[in-house]
Order: sequence, then C-alpha cells, then structure tokens
Amino acid sequence: MSKFFKYKSVADLEAEGARLGLDLRFSDDLAPTFAALAVGPRAVGNRWCVHPMEGCDGEPDGTPGALTFRRYTRFGAGGAKLIWGEACAVTNEARANPRQIALNERTKPAFARLVAECRAAHVAANGTDSDLLFGLQLTHSGRYSHPRPVIATRDPLLDPRTVVDKATGATVTPEYPLITDDELKRLVDDYARAAKLAAEVGFDFIDVKQCHRYLLNELLGARNRPGVYGGSYENRTRCAREAIQAVRAAVPAHVVLATRMNVFDGIPFHKAASADGAPDAHALPLANGWGMSESDPFAVDLTEPLRWIGDMRALGVTLVNATMGNPYAQPHYGRPFEYPPPDGYESPEHPLVGVDRHFRATATIQAAFPDLALVGTGYSYLQEFLPQAAAANVRDRRVSIVGVGRATLAQPDWVRQLLEHGKLDRKRVCRTFSYCTALMRAKQHPLGQYETGCPPFDKEAYGDVWKEVQQLGAKKPT
Repeated sequence: MSKFFKYKSVADLEAEGARLGLDLRFSDDLAPTFAALAVGPRAVGNRWCVHPMEGCDGEPDGTPGALTFRRYTRFGAGGAKLIWGEACAVTNEARANPRQIALNERTKPAFARLVAECRAAHVAANGTDSDLLFGLQLTHSGRYSHPRPVIATRDPLLDPRTVVDKATGATVTPEYPLITDDELKRLVDDYARAAKLAAEVGFDFIDVKQCHRYLLNELLGARNRPGVYGGSYENRTRCAREAIQAVRAAVPAHVVLATRMNVFDGIPFHKAASADGAPDAHALPLANGWGMSESDPFAVDLTEPLRWIGDMRALGVTLVNATMGNPYAQPHYGRPFEYPPPDGYESPEHPLVGVDRHFRATATIQAAFPDLALVGTGYSYLQEFLPQAAAANVRDRRVSIVGVGRATLAQPDWVRQLLEHGKLDRKRVCRTFSYCTALMRAKQHPLGQYETGCPPFDKEAYGDVWKEVQQLGAKKPT
C-alpha cells in the first residue's frame, strides 16, 4: 500500500502541489515529447531517455552478462530515442562492484554485440534507428570503488561512512591515502582509452560521469584538497576538464560528448529513532560539496554548476544530464521514493518536494542555456502521471529531454505504450517501493553482488532472485 502517493488524477497532484507550494505542471498533450531534437551534430527522434541504471549483472572480467544483453534489448525495443548506457569502469580498480561492466580490448567484442543487439531490437520494434542515440557512461567509482576505496579528499561526513575493510567494518581514517595528483593525471588516459573503444564499437555518445559522489563529482566539491586538483574552482574542475578534452581528442567528431552531473550534492542522512531520515551532524561552513551553499547545506546553489556547464560547452559537451545526491548517503534527493530499501530510512520530506527540487533546478539550467540538450531527472515518482509532467516541462522549455530510470525497469516499453495508447499500462507502473535498490544492496551472492531489476513486474528474470534475497534476510516492502 502506498504511503504518500494517493493521487487518482492530475487534478489531485496539482492540488497537492499547490498545498505544498510546489511548481508541478501537467499537460495531457504529449506531442511535445515526441518532437525531434538536435543533439550536437546528431538528432534524436523524441524527448524520452532511458536513464543509466546499473544492472550489476556483468561477468567478473567486466564483460556484459546475459541479463545485461536482455535489458538493453528491451530498452532498445521500448521506443525511447536516447538510451543512456550504464556506468562502465575505465579501469578494473574503478569498478563500484565486482559485476560492474568494464570496456577494454578483451571485453570489446561483447560491447560491440551489445550495441548491435540493442539497435536491432529498436529497428524491429520502431522502424528505424537513424534517430536513436545510444551512449555509454564512463566512470571511476572513487570512494565507492571495489574492493578498495579511492579517496579524492578528506570528507568529515563521508569518511566515517566509507568502509575500507568489510570484514571488520573499518572505515577511512586521516591516515588513509588520497589519490595523488600523478595518479589523477594518468587516469585521464584511461578515460581517453575507454572512450576510443566505445566509439569503435558503435556508441553514439560518451558520458564523462560527474555525479553521485563518485570520483570526478567528489573532486568538483573538494575545497579542502591540496594541490592542483583541489581548492579553487579552476583546480576542482581540472580533472574533469582534462578528461573531457582527452575524450574529445580520442573520438570522431560525430560522437557526441556528454556528462551526467550532480547539480546538488547535499549532506548525508541517517535513520533516526523514528525511522525517518535525519541529517548527519555537521559543522559550518562545509569542508566540501558541489551545488550547495557552504552555510546552508539544504539549499541548492547552482552558481558553480552553471559556470561549469558553460565551460564544458566550450569544451564540446553538447548533452548534459542533471541529477542530485548520493545514493549511498541520501537517496531521497536523487530518487524520491514511497518506501526505502531494507537498509534505508523513511523519506524525511514529502517525495513531491524532491521531484520539485529536480524540476526547478533543471528549469534554471535550461533557462541559462536554452539551446542545450538537457536531460531531466525525478520523474519516476509521479508514476502513471509521469507523461503529463514530462509534456508540460518540455512544452514550457524547462527541460529538453525527460529521463526515466526505475520506471523503465518496470515497463521497458513505456514509450511505445504512450504512442499506441496515450498512457502507461497501470498494471506495470513503478510504485517506487525500492525492490530494485534492495537487490543491489544484497551482497551475499557468490560473485559478491546480486543482479538487479524489477521483481514485481519482471518475475521471469528477477522473481527467483528476489525470493533468494528475502531468504537471506532482506525484508519485503509493505
């Protein structure tokens, strides 16, 4: 049973938005979401994007696994014209989990097959792939790397949460080494190498990932890091700038340069006695952070993100995906939910407040850069009314393209549902009960990581997996 989401109509949501003082807009005319859009030298056939979502279903060597191929075949057939491929590690040491995909010379043939099968499924279901853009997200997981954290800066809030030894639970101490300037310089070559391979296997765009407090995102906010990669704005953006420049030089001109970037980091939350999320104790001004006020960590401050987007455009970035938060520390910012995963906290705010935070920040960015292909986030919580919110935001030029994550796992053919029926299939709408996250958080699998998907609406692939995880102690959301 839903905790917050009691809405039976758009009118109900509009009334709730007004009560909460939010700027939520809706339109029954979905035509704006099916208009074509220029993205750098390319074009997409509609305004729908499948967000990057790790399936945690690769092989130990980084090769895409059977479920990886299955997911991207389903995404390809679904009808969205922008498919944002999931996080792909630029080195083995950069992987976030032992089943994260990694592109290198050994795994290259499998990635070529993944691109080919996704595009073939798109053609079979939608007629043409000439207006489809399929990209890959290049990542270094930083402090969330497996098996050893790679720390970019001393963070008094995140260090006590960053586990160094899973057997003992030991966390980062002041003696734990930071990644050096020389290592960061060498890492730029890894981005370029992976990008070149991605272009060779047929990906249409390359995302230099700067979100969710992984390495490049952590560097953006590393005000207390010494040396040329910390402190000033110019230093904090240096590593990402060098990676973007190296990627641009490594791939042909027709390959679109992209980034998924945090526009607001926020501070960590924990489960309070009431089970609601509560912010960790913190001192002001904050030592680190991006897109947030040093004196008010709950306030979005887009001054530096806007400056950096302007600088990235000058470097050739023509596609930006705006996101927020840290899935390990405050998931309610990034993906507003009805129920948390078993190890999480109850939402400390009405989830519609989180949706509105996404929409307002994205609208501000789009207003500053009207011709930027900008992908927005935060739509899945709106459930069957997601399309109407997307239509209004695209119509009002608050966003260029609408990204959909969890809801795609539940209903991968949602774009074709809209084309054929004008609405989503209510029987397969994601209710944001966090089953997918619960699977990701279960680590007792022999390979060290369970694959993730949507057990309620994809029992064929994930029903047995969910039962196994339940038997290991995970509790089913109620």
